[in-house]
Amino acid sequence: MPKLTVNGIEVEVEDGSTVLHACEEAGIEVPRFCYHDRLSIAGNCRMCLVDMERAPKPVASCAMPAGEGMVIRTDTDRVKKAREGVMEFLLINHPLDCPICDQGGECDLQDQAMGYGFDGSRYEENKRAVEDKHMGPLISTTMTRCIHCTRCVRFATEVAGVPELGAIGRGESMEITTYLEKTLASELSANVIDLCPVGALTSKPYAFAARPWELTKTESVDVMDAVGSNIRVDARGAQVMRVLPRLNEDVNEEWISDKTRYAIDGLRRQRLDRPYMRGRDGKLAPASWDDAFATIAARLKKAKAGRIAAIAGDQCDAESMFALKTLFGKIGSGNLDCRQDGAKIGGARAGYLFNSTIAGIDDADALLIIGSNPRIEAAVLNARIRRNWLATRLPVGVIGPEADLTYDTEHLGDDPALLDAVLGGKSKFAAKLKKAQRPMIIIGMGALARADGAAILGKVREIADKFGVVGGGWNGFNVLHTAAARVGGLDLGFVPDRGGLDIGGMYKAAESGSLDLVWLLGADEIDHARLSKALVVYQGHHGDRGAHHADIVLPGAAYTEKDGIYVNTEGRVQYASRAAFPPGEAREDWAIIRAMAARIGINLGFDTLDELRDDLIEAVPHFAARDEIAGARWAKFGGRAKLNAAAISGALDGFHMTCAISRASETMGQCMMALAEDSTRDAAE
Repeated sequence: MPKLTVNGIEVEVEDGSTVLHACEEAGIEVPRFCYHDRLSIAGNCRMCLVDMERAPKPVASCAMPAGEGMVIRTDTDRVKKAREGVMEFLLINHPLDCPICDQGGECDLQDQAMGYGFDGSRYEENKRAVEDKHMGPLISTTMTRCIHCTRCVRFATEVAGVPELGAIGRGESMEITTYLEKTLASELSANVIDLCPVGALTSKPYAFAARPWELTKTESVDVMDAVGSNIRVDARGAQVMRVLPRLNEDVNEEWISDKTRYAIDGLRRQRLDRPYMRGRDGKLAPASWDDAFATIAARLKKAKAGRIAAIAGDQCDAESMFALKTLFGKIGSGNLDCRQDGAKIGGARAGYLFNSTIAGIDDADALLIIGSNPRIEAAVLNARIRRNWLATRLPVGVIGPEADLTYDTEHLGDDPALLDAVLGGKSKFAAKLKKAQRPMIIIGMGALARADGAAILGKVREIADKFGVVGGGWNGFNVLHTAAARVGGLDLGFVPDRGGLDIGGMYKAAESGSLDLVWLLGADEIDHARLSKALVVYQGHHGDRGAHHADIVLPGAAYTEKDGIYVNTEGRVQYASRAAFPPGEAREDWAIIRAMAARIGINLGFDTLDELRDDLIEAVPHFAARDEIAGARWAKFGGRAKLNAAAISGALDGFHMTCAISRASETMGQCMMALAEDSTRDAAE
């Protein structure tokens, strides 16, 4: 570990560090534009110049490796003049449009011009103008502002794995563009907006909507997938204006998917803001809370406990699921299920977690993916896999649908019999798993939601045991969920008890007339037609599939409108916070369930959210460990049965519209249309 002296301060840094890192270690700020911790070093902005002893001229600290005995100065007159000169040069062609620029107030160029520039310019010639580029419906471009830092280019190539963004021309004539003037086809594309230090790339849906100082900022958790990306929700009044990433090295680092960022305009559309009841004419009509509760209470009091059921959706918070489970437990019904897709998981916790953790992907040296497309199911997690592949050329085998995952894969096929081939060592990829020191398996809902999902799970466990996927302090057996609520629901036991009906049993019972009432807690991704003979109560926040088929609709709160606990795919407990209030007469979900319980004379044991959480933590203690993962013991799970011959598919058909919120989003619809138009054009060419 080399020791350096920075402005008279002696510091020790890790091998491979740069002079810039040494300066930061000494607590000295070094301005930069092109440098970013998670991208390759470009060294082209020259803003980070420092003086180094015995060097004839200032050096770029971001590109200079730290060496033993270096003496660095950041406060000399030469450094000051160099930074002022660089800043003057960068501002030569930059338009003076700060008052109308959406980057205003959050602009690195503004900040550094104030800190390291000076108040004039010697440039009197005409400024250069650059034509704006088309990058799709998410990214607005004002390329005259561009300072050629190439952060966006490096992100697209290195992190997103979509090398469609680059530079043409040289010197002053260089321009950043998508080579074929088409939409940037990445699920992570909008992260270039956060990376851009000057306002050349800004958010198109958010354009001219608000200023940062007008917004109330709330730290929360994303529910668009099961990764549990840490986000900041910015709201003005009752309206959520934007979502930005929060730093969490163990989960999403500092990236979020485009759906996480932009599906929020769906929060303003197709909202349920009052109760509804289906009349004799077969149409839903507005109703009062009292009338809705009275109708439900009458049916609950009349029905036997075994003739009512509840299904929890993919974006439910743990508190509402626990409240509903408690209510049904007091009634005496064990017909509960949080697995909308019918996934054959539950029981041993290690059998439904991403056991290696998301950060553990960095340590894997072989990966087998079964029935999953991480690129569309968990885009941020997929970027982790790509990073490992870039660094180590990680061998990746895929059993399931063939897809471009942004890294090289060995597609083994989609036949379930391939699992036996891997287990028996007949597959070429089996040798790579055997050779690996830390092999990893990712199994997705495309494999587990099948009728033989339990048998597939059992077979994959056998593969894990045979090839050392678990052992020696390493657990590489991973289940990749697509639902933010799934692990939390399984942890708190929102599954059938002994003799209870799972979702498949509910379908059959409803079709035979054996179910009187089905309570849907935000459950939109099910076959609602099969429940038509029962009284369907839908509690949720959007007029989506569930509400369209329901007999009674109770308006709930979306994830930005309530405090809630979510457990991500790796079992990490995270607390979301309310950024706005639900519209109209809508209420928080746990409060609706408590009010309904009181209406039928049942005391759930809590009157406030804090009291509910106390009961929840008493029942499931690891829910108290915020931002931590409770260890899961390796135990028996899965089943033994003959596998179906049907091909293993993926869990999702597409990326952009997968839930009630994203289906209501105009921005997500525009993304789908733009990508479809590009595909049609490419096919025609």
